[in-house]
Amino acid sequence: MFTKEDVAQIEQRGSNVTTVEDQVERFKKGFPWMKIVAPATPQRGIKVLDDAEVDAAVRYYEGASINGKCKFVPASGAASRMFKDLFSGLDALKAGKEVADDAPAAKFVNQIQSFAFYTPEVFGDKVYPCNDYRKSVLSKTLTEEGLGYGAKPKGVLKFHKYTDGEIRTAFAEHLVEAQNYMRNEDGTANLVVTISPEHQQLFEEAYAEVKAAYEARYGVKYNIVFTFQDKATDTIAVDVENKPFRTETDSLLFRPAGHGALIYNLNKLEEEVVSIKNIDNVANERLLPETATWKKVLLGKALELRDRIYSYLNRLDAEVTEELCAEIEAFLAGELCVEMPEQKDLTAKAAALRAKLNRPIRVAGMVKNQGEPGGGPFIIAEPDGSTSLQVLESVQINMSDEKSRDALASATHFNPVDIVCCLHDYKGQSFDLLQYVDEDAGFISSKSYQGRELKALELPGLWNGAMSKWNTLFVEVPLETFNPVKVVLDLLRPAHQN
Repeated sequence: MFTKEDVAQIEQRGSNVTTVEDQVERFKKGFPWMKIVAPATPQRGIKVLDDAEVDAAVRYYEGASINGKCKFVPASGAASRMFKDLFSGLDALKAGKEVADDAPAAKFVNQIQSFAFYTPEVFGDKVYPCNDYRKSVLSKTLTEEGLGYGAKPKGVLKFHKYTDGEIRTAFAEHLVEAQNYMRNEDGTANLVVTISPEHQQLFEEAYAEVKAAYEARYGVKYNIVFTFQDKATDTIAVDVENKPFRTETDSLLFRPAGHGALIYNLNKLEEEVVSIKNIDNVANERLLPETATWKKVLLGKALELRDRIYSYLNRLDAEVTEELCAEIEAFLAGELCVEMPEQKDLTAKAAALRAKLNRPIRVAGMVKNQGEPGGGPFIIAEPDGSTSLQVLESVQINMSDEKSRDALASATHFNPVDIVCCLHDYKGQSFDLLQYVDEDAGFISSKSYQGRELKALELPGLWNGAMSKWNTLFVEVPLETFNPVKVVLDLLRPAHQN
């Protein structure tokens, strides 16, 4: 299948021929559908906390013993999707076409002065409805003629402007959040930000602009690590016949394997407790009290779960009894929606329970479904006969199956990627997270390269299949804590304005 030149190209990327051959085979056989038992809902699968439970979770977090904390922020890639509508508008205007007044590009230009990145020096101090002015504003936003935002990462874009004139990037807002709810006992705040290598200088400059001021203002010391998605995790592309896709120079084409590749980055962390939140999900600091409270709730619930699981594992180490196994089974079913299959004897039952308990932990916030694109919480059937809580994307759901369609239609909540993880086992050792990935939970998507169709392979998503074999708890969080910026006009929403 591969030439000598292909092998050299593969090995130069840090991969090997066997891995790439397995990827080609995966294109041929595809991925199995997830077997959905039911959507996770407040009736079963999603915890809805009252005020007393919220306060108790916050207190638990604030009093817990933790071996290091870290905020993990996926921030790779340019913001080109955020500006897709603006690019379309600019292309139309360049071609001499009209842009409708209600089109996103026109709305953007009409409200240009409401964006944090607006300055009179770049855009002028008046707004005009004519196409020449629209073309100028779009060009100065997207291209190197002005801000060059079309090729920059979201993290360094100016998101918020405050009444005192301070302007913050999305990355800066994550720094402010981190010092609030992820501060270590020694006054440090650790952040790991996953970026593309070509964007490192931009992030370094954005950090240098605020580091001293924020450390003085908030009394914190930041420890920042910028990390990259390993090229070795890129996956091969194939053509429509599932043969390795070749470029115009006859080289193999590899593509980034999606956010699932970041499990390798997460696996390198030494901290016990990690908070995960996407780079674009931040809000004006006036909303931070609500955001921080609910983040502490997730942290508290994760640590409660950790301590209860540790207790069960220590008790299993001391003595295995029918009563203890029954208690653990009831806990798994009641708290984590894990129904265990029958075992032949007490020894086998204890071993199965130990294997289920001794896993990494994730507690994921879920918001009520508002029609946003993305994954949702479900209870699924596992190959070993057990059940578990999982975050599924729509492409993992068999829409030709009536039960699966009904489960999707009756789903009540949405995954905003607001996750807390506990990464150490009950003996204080770091889990090898790569051992808890469901390799059958990846994706195949249709893409193109220079006008030619191809298929792309995405690894099991970071909060999907990459965490499939973790112990999982879902907690409802308020919609106000979810403020993503998927398109530039989202910055006009109240959470991003003064």
